[in-house]
Amino acid sequence: MIDILVYLFENYQPDACPAPAVLTKKLTAAGFAADDISAALNWLDGLTGGENLHPMSQGSHAIRIYSASEQEKLSLEARGFLVFLEQAEAIDALLRETIIERALALPGESVSVDRLKVIVLAVIWRRQHAIDALILEELLADDELDTDPESTTKGTVARILLN
Repeated sequence: MIDILVYLFENYQPDACPAPAVLTKKLTAAGFAADDISAALNWLDGLTGGENLHPMSQGSHAIRIYSASEQEKLSLEARGFLVFLEQAEAIDALLRETIIERALALPGESVSVDRLKVIVLAVIWRRQHAIDALILEELLADDELDTDPESTTKGTVARILLN
């Protein structure tokens, strides 16, 4: 599913993405599996629900306390990366909550920093949120994006949003 998100970043502007039926055909033609396409499109649809999130405080001294299930799903490094983004003023509390919600919606047991970076990119891509070039460079850093040898994500992330 992460590969599909990267493909969308590389090939579409958020406001020019085709309708789901057309996009499904294009993604199928690009070689993605039907189950992965369905999961990715459902995951992207969840981004539109972020307007219902209301962080309690947006003050500079506020601390986000993660629930036990959030701590299980988001690695310590991923949670630290969210703090870094917020302290660098790359994201606000509302975007942070949207990112956390979408990370929890990913299948699998844990979300690493590298997967979280793709989620952050998806959120800022979909919301057309302006971001500092240095933060964008950090998000595009090609550390160890995916340990799955079948994944084509590693190596392509560096081109996201630069087209």
